[in-house]
Amino acid sequence: MNNEYLSVSDINKIIKYTVEGNEELRSVYLKGEISNLKFHGRGHLYFSLKDETSKINAVMFNYARTLINYIPKDGDSVLVHGRIGVYESGGSYQIYVDEMNLDGVGNLYVLFEELKKKLAKEGLFDKEHKQKIKRVPRKIGVITAPTGAAVRDIISTINRRFPMTEIYLFPTLVQGESAAQNIVKMIELANTFDDIDTIILGRGGGSIEDLWAFNEEIVARAIYKSRIPIISGVGHEIDFTISDFVADLRAPTPTGAALLATPDIEEVRRYFKNAMQRCHTSIENIIYSYTQLLNKYKSNYILNNPIRLYEMKEQKIDNLYDRLNSYINNYLDNYRHIIDKYKSNYILNNPKVLYDIKIQKVSLLKESILKNTNKIIENNTNKLETLKLKLDLLNPVNILDKGYSIVYRDNEIIKDVSKLKNDDEINIMVKNGKINANVKGVDIK
Repeated sequence: MNNEYLSVSDINKIIKYTVEGNEELRSVYLKGEISNLKFHGRGHLYFSLKDETSKINAVMFNYARTLINYIPKDGDSVLVHGRIGVYESGGSYQIYVDEMNLDGVGNLYVLFEELKKKLAKEGLFDKEHKQKIKRVPRKIGVITAPTGAAVRDIISTINRRFPMTEIYLFPTLVQGESAAQNIVKMIELANTFDDIDTIILGRGGGSIEDLWAFNEEIVARAIYKSRIPIISGVGHEIDFTISDFVADLRAPTPTGAALLATPDIEEVRRYFKNAMQRCHTSIENIIYSYTQLLNKYKSNYILNNPIRLYEMKEQKIDNLYDRLNSYINNYLDNYRHIIDKYKSNYILNNPKVLYDIKIQKVSLLKESILKNTNKIIENNTNKLETLKLKLDLLNPVNILDKGYSIVYRDNEIIKDVSKLKNDDEINIMVKNGKINANVKGVDIK
């Protein structure tokens, strides 16, 4: 009975012989996009080749890899040659690649990366340039193909989510040689409308060639210059275009763009319902508060007896009146006291006394001045006499009275006989005159 069952290894071998024995699978040419690329430490490449709906595992051994003149990467569209084989241990089939070349689409991917780097360097992707999407738009401009699933999905989603929003359709080509120029014209046209709040730029999915119009530089710059904020919804969720990076908001799909552009009417209804409830609650609280305040006023003693307020004011006025009278009386009493003091003043009643006092002071000052002046004169006279006496003692002429004489030569007093010579003419001053003489000889001691 057990002989009827095969092992897993047996069935994998059968599949391996069947596949690898097929002549058509021994030499196949495939076109696809590289994904999940891994560089093995020994130089082998492991990756997947995929198209829009399927993928196949691939391996390229080091001996074949050395024959290619570029470094492959994820996203490259390539043309490969190889054979289909089965990896028994994993129970999976794969292509063993011996040749690989970049496809034209791979070149597009290179151009995409180059333009992406260029625009990023210029700041077209910077967050500070992103405009805010209006939360509740009045009118939305839709730039897409006039037919197809994308435009239907966008319009139906907007109408379902927020039917009050008006939709302006700007039909454009979304692929082909003139698509980029057409998209730019529609963006510029939409910007001439003052009442459009948001622009949706979208199209359905496709290959990189199909989406290439949204990778053109002129489209990117038109999005960047747009006065109206733009939501980019191009392709499927895994697709990225230059338009996605430049736009103010990126959506994974055209439907996603419509979702981001509009609020959910049900959420808006719930919001207004909650807002109305909060308003009612707030109004009720205000009414209750004012009712309490009114009841407080209604029970107020003064309001129920307004005459009491008048009486209180009258009493307050009386108190103020009394205080004012008291203040005025005190003020007047103070000044009466001052006036009485002035009236009883001896000087004011006898002004001549003040004059006599001043005359007496003047007389005393006069006597004092004369006394001081005489004293100063006497002191100075004594000083002069003393000085005169000193001068007389120092005067050389006064010594002549004692028999001394003074010798002059040329009006110069001779103090040293060594300064005289024979026959010098000299003058000798004595008490009662001068003697003119000639020197006959000098005797020096």
